[in-house]
Amino acid sequence: MTKIKFILFCLLTSLVFTKVQAQKEQSRVEILQAEQLLGGSGFERLLTDVILKHKTSLIYCDSAHFYSEDNLAKLFGNVKIDDQEDSVTVTSRYAEYDGNTQLALLRNNVVLVNEGTTLYTDFLDYNRANGEAIYFNSGMVKDSTNVLTSEKGIYETQIEKITFNKKVVLENPDYTMRSNSLFYYTTTKIAETEKLTNILSKEGNRLNAQKGSFYDTENKIFRFYDGDVESETSIVYGEELFFDENAQYYEAKENVSIYNKEQNAEVFGDEGKYWEGKQYSEVYGNALVRKYFEVDTLFMIADTLISQDGQNAEDKYTLAYPNMRLIKGELAGRADSMAYIYADSTVHLYTDPILWNNKSQITADSIQFTIANQEIDQALLKDNAFAITRDTIANFNQIKGRKMTGYFLDGDMEKLDVEGNGESLYFAIENDTTIKGINKLLCGRIIMEFKEGTVSRISHTIKPEASFTPPHLFEKGEQKLEGFIWRGEERPNKKQIDDWRTPKIRDKNRYSFFDEPEVELPYPENDEIQILIDN
Repeated sequence: MTKIKFILFCLLTSLVFTKVQAQKEQSRVEILQAEQLLGGSGFERLLTDVILKHKTSLIYCDSAHFYSEDNLAKLFGNVKIDDQEDSVTVTSRYAEYDGNTQLALLRNNVVLVNEGTTLYTDFLDYNRANGEAIYFNSGMVKDSTNVLTSEKGIYETQIEKITFNKKVVLENPDYTMRSNSLFYYTTTKIAETEKLTNILSKEGNRLNAQKGSFYDTENKIFRFYDGDVESETSIVYGEELFFDENAQYYEAKENVSIYNKEQNAEVFGDEGKYWEGKQYSEVYGNALVRKYFEVDTLFMIADTLISQDGQNAEDKYTLAYPNMRLIKGELAGRADSMAYIYADSTVHLYTDPILWNNKSQITADSIQFTIANQEIDQALLKDNAFAITRDTIANFNQIKGRKMTGYFLDGDMEKLDVEGNGESLYFAIENDTTIKGINKLLCGRIIMEFKEGTVSRISHTIKPEASFTPPHLFEKGEQKLEGFIWRGEERPNKKQIDDWRTPKIRDKNRYSFFDEPEVELPYPENDEIQILIDN
């Protein structure tokens, strides 16, 4: 090595050594103040109004043991670590501070304050190098909005995030949330959870998530995954469920269901929206309605369902469109659109409506019918009304006119009242097995009564024109009125309903942290058990 190179090497080595030494000196814990300084075996004992300094932090306590060789201080009484450059201050009754690692082990009455957030615990390990504060034997965090408790937690002060684990409880004036894993962002006051999460509102409403949640605690906005919300009047489910409390607005996606407790009815679909204040809901995508009665259930399907609820019956209605189909026992129907008016229990069908009930089929430009005692009670057909009833030997009795009113008893057609351009064709049979002939009647008004699907009586007014044709004189086409179409193959059935949508089966008794007892009974120690055995 040349002389010049040797000199350069020595200079560089000296600079590096000086820099390392300076860093080492800078990381040393310094004694700034103490009323008494006593020497000890391997440490110095500092008494009364002790102040130490490490980097940008001042450390206060009543007394301390300072191990200068290890750069370690054990702090006793009214401990306080106050960083001059950041907002974190921590206090406790006892602490150990390592100047090399910047790790503070704080014990008993620990309080960490970071701007508007305060952490309380008895066991805290605070790493000033990365700003992580870890508690492991229960802790509590308070800010202007929420109080959070858990058995374990990590407060990352540099990114303003706290991770709570095991028996987590978040409380504010409006809600109490429980989970086993929660992430809290102290600046935005947003809480995110994993897996099972339960929330109870001050009004008693329950909000639950099976796969985690998002909760903006200041703006009262919730998002639940595999979630449900239960209020006094309804239960809303969804694989993803959004709730804005201020707007009283719910939005659910995928396997959605909205159950109305008062109406005992449930709506299912791919996507749903519900305005709780207005009690108004919209459900889209292979929508299904189940209206539960004591005897059976009414099923109705359509692409879109809209429901308006409320205190006054005259304000309540349900709409279904397009391609609506319904079944209830022996009653079935289809139309492009449907409206159900609660005030008079009337169902309105529009655009090519058809209604089947037992052995009868009725069509018209529009149909409305009422339900009483869980059965169809009366049907009103307007414009191009056509009713067909099959008798005991599968003949089609027919009646048509401008306007028609059908009356039902126990689900069977009992009477038809036709007004305007009335025409009827019915088969006269003997002993329910033999055709005697066909009766035809044209009249301004016709009233036809039925028994077990067979015409039992007919009356007419306004210049009737009647004819009777025996079987041997039947001609082709004479057994049908103009416009006759039997559309039995279009009649909806339960299989079509199930193929349209089979709702996801959910456990109605899902586990909730709120069902756990508030008090835990302690188990006796082994020594106590042995004493009991000996006694």
